[in-house]
Amino acid sequence: MNAPRDVSYDAYMGEALKDPAEAAAYIEAVMELDDPAALLVALRHVAKAHGMAEVARRADVGDKTLFKALSAEGNPTLATVHKVLHAVGLRLSVMPAAELHQSAHA
Repeated sequence: MNAPRDVSYDAYMGEALKDPAEAAAYIEAVMELDDPAALLVALRHVAKAHGMAEVARRADVGDKTLFKALSAEGNPTLATVHKVLHAVGLRLSVMPAAELHQSAHA
């Protein structure tokens, strides 16, 4: 993801994260950090890229609930994370840790 020089980083990221493949790669990379706060930031970035109000509507959660869940102090339930991901065209998946480490070293 190379941002053109005349576009702000935030604007570029907002546009890039509308692409489900880019958003999935971004969230997956952040999940590798094993940092819940970083995951909240990533989910917030992806939701903002799609429009927070629209994501809240598609996720069937209130605007304030979504903003609070994805805030720095947020602690969203797994159900909320699932709804948000589904609302932006993504889904959770699980793979064996050994498979993950093998693909990282391949």
